[in-house]
Amino acid sequence: MKLVAALFGGAVFGAGLVISGMTEPGNIIAFLNIAPGWNAALIVVMASALAVTFIGYRLLAGRSAPLFDDAFHTPTKQQLDPRLLTGAVVFGVGWGVSGYCPGPAIVGTFLLDERALIFMVGYLVGVGIYELADRRFTTPALTDG
Repeated sequence: MKLVAALFGGAVFGAGLVISGMTEPGNIIAFLNIAPGWNAALIVVMASALAVTFIGYRLLAGRSAPLFDDAFHTPTKQQLDPRLLTGAVVFGVGWGVSGYCPGPAIVGTFLLDERALIFMVGYLVGVGIYELADRRFTTPALTDG
């Protein structure tokens, strides 16, 4: 049931992206470029998502666990650190340059949009490089003990 719920949630999210036009990189770039021709549609999409999230959190406030898991998995870290800030900058620059973030790119990939396919290749290569570097620099050195 957990898998069905995840699939349903992903399908609703993807449908929302398609209906709102947020899978079209030009709409994102038109929002980020405040020159004449600015497109504010992304604000409406984000405000709608914020409203749905707010209502969802209120409905779940009295529950001790979600429907399809043993516990809620909420962030525990409270501080901003260099990794988080660097990741946010890299994400923002990539989003601004390409007009894609992972969600719309996944939808575009399923729609066989070649721009999304190219983005996903770059995204997956970047994730792979990050994982290799993260393992190399965060794994404690082995010692003879």
